[in-house]
Amino acid sequence: MTPTLLSQRTPLSPASSAIPRVDSALRLSLNPVLDRRAVVDGAWWPSSRDAAAELPSLIAAVDQRLGRTTLQISVHRDAWQRIPRPVPARGRQVRIGWFRHADPRVITFIFAAGEPVVLLTIPPDTAAGAAEATLKLTAQDTAGLTTDDILTLASLPPDPAFRPTFRSGTVDGPACWENEGGSVITQETTASDNRASGPR
Repeated sequence: MTPTLLSQRTPLSPASSAIPRVDSALRLSLNPVLDRRAVVDGAWWPSSRDAAAELPSLIAAVDQRLGRTTLQISVHRDAWQRIPRPVPARGRQVRIGWFRHADPRVITFIFAAGEPVVLLTIPPDTAAGAAEATLKLTAQDTAGLTTDDILTLASLPPDPAFRPTFRSGTVDGPACWENEGGSVITQETTASDNRASGPR
C-alpha cells in the first residue's frame, strides 16, 4: 500500500499549466501550484502606479491564465494613484478594496470560486534585470520565504513607496477595509500567519 501524503499544495486551476510560467509581455508570473505556506503566488511588474490604468489588463490576464472570475481585488491605499471603486471586466464590475495597514507590496485577488491569489508587486521603475529575476523566482516554490527574502534573493532594492506600514502586532483583514465604511477592526497576528489572517 502506498502512503498518501497530505500536502498544502494544490493546482491553481485546471486551466493553469503545471509548469511555472513567466509572461514577459504581461510582466506577470504565477506559480501554477497554490501553496498556503508561500507568502505570494506570483508577481506583477506594472508600468505605473496608476491603478485605474493598470488593473484592467491585469484582471483580464489573471482570469484567462487561471480560468477563474475575479470578483474583488485588494490593494494598499498609499501604494497606488487613482484607485477606482470598480473596474469594468468582461460583463461585470470588479470591486477594488483598499486598506492602509497591510503590506503595500502585495495585491490580492478574490475569485467567485477557489482560494485567493496574492501577487508581489514589483515597483514600476525597477531595472529590467531585477524585475525579471523576481518574476522568475515567484513562479517557483517560495514556501518558507518572506516577501523581504524574495526581494533580497532577486536583488531587488527596497522601494520606500512600497514599504510596509504594519502597526505593531496587527494586520487588517478583508472585512476591515477602510473604504467600506465603519471602524477599522484589527486582528492579533504573528509574522508567520500574516498570509492566513491578512487580506486574502
